[in-house]
Amino acid sequence: MKKNFMFTSESVTEGHPDKLCDQISDAIVDQFLQRDPFARVVTECAVATAIVFLAARYESDAVVDLAQIARRVIRQVGYDQPDFNSRTCSVITSIKEQPASGNRHRDERQLSDEEIDQISAREQVTVFGFACHQTPALMPLPIWLAHQLARRLAVVRYEKQLPYLAPDGKVQVGIEYCDRRPHRIHSITLVTSHDPLLPPQEINLKQLYTGLRDTVIDVVFEAEPLQPDADTRIVIDLGSSLAVGGPAVHAGLTGRKTAIDTYGEYARHSGAALSGKDPSRIDRIGAYAARYAAKNIVAAGLAAECEVQLSYSIGLARPVSIQVETFGTGQRPDRQLAQQLQQIFDFRPAGIIRQFNLRFLPTLQGGFYQKLAAYGQVGRLDLGRLPWETTDRVTALQD
Repeated sequence: MKKNFMFTSESVTEGHPDKLCDQISDAIVDQFLQRDPFARVVTECAVATAIVFLAARYESDAVVDLAQIARRVIRQVGYDQPDFNSRTCSVITSIKEQPASGNRHRDERQLSDEEIDQISAREQVTVFGFACHQTPALMPLPIWLAHQLARRLAVVRYEKQLPYLAPDGKVQVGIEYCDRRPHRIHSITLVTSHDPLLPPQEINLKQLYTGLRDTVIDVVFEAEPLQPDADTRIVIDLGSSLAVGGPAVHAGLTGRKTAIDTYGEYARHSGAALSGKDPSRIDRIGAYAARYAAKNIVAAGLAAECEVQLSYSIGLARPVSIQVETFGTGQRPDRQLAQQLQQIFDFRPAGIIRQFNLRFLPTLQGGFYQKLAAYGQVGRLDLGRLPWETTDRVTALQD
């Protein structure tokens, strides 16, 4: 296992075409669940110049206008360019609708343990959860900083502090590790798209560098214990690769940024898309449950780093495999920690839904899943107390 290395993670703003697709897909999931908490829905989205394509499969009696939702999200993100905007883009839909079945209306909160055990996984998947002591959210530092910078870049645009910024943007942060601990900031890269209607002579590269350094980088690092130093490489690029950015330049697709949704490649992820799926999909909620378990192990002081792996098979409620890897930092054998997880945590699909109240969160919090679709689906402190980010099993693990 490497002790000294450099690692980079990337994040993107909500205006990136892939993230735009994730938000549209999850906004549709939110709308279905708000009208029918027991809806089963899978929605995938693709965007390109002047066009949005939606493929939706759902089992529900709810009536949802998919095109209207897509246009609303596009407008919220801020696309009003001639080549792509909410008013003139074409929205093409491919819908497979099934009437709601009677056995679908089963509220997991009211089921017995035996009934929970009868609700099996409908997909086969291996999911991963990870936690470490590098940040307050117990997330790897590179993706933590990248998300903060990307989110701040969007805030600066929304507040028009730098009026030439357009919705599409990318961020990359490189961290040098010494003895597997963050040692210094190696590099920071911001790539921003710009307003195509702004005359080029009004964009001064020196002013851009100073503006983004002052309004984005300095603000984010103001409270960070690890600061950029004199040798930190800072690159700010006004769209030489993105130009005006957005779907008019590069197409987007739901589920193509799974690493950004999770741990920035510092730890493994399943590769299955998280957005666009209702809570009955174990390939989505299993990733939340694995993160929940890993975070509680680290919060309990049982490991400095922890990866939890859950493997599911179609037709079975419980994972066929629960693996724990603590990378040599565990206070107990990994096998013993895996046995503890099996005893303390409920990894059955209906048990996860019941534990996290996943069917009713969109009703309680508005566009809940859409909020998760940008800047990470785990490790979020800006969204309040996400159920899989709580550390309420620490005492049970320690005992």
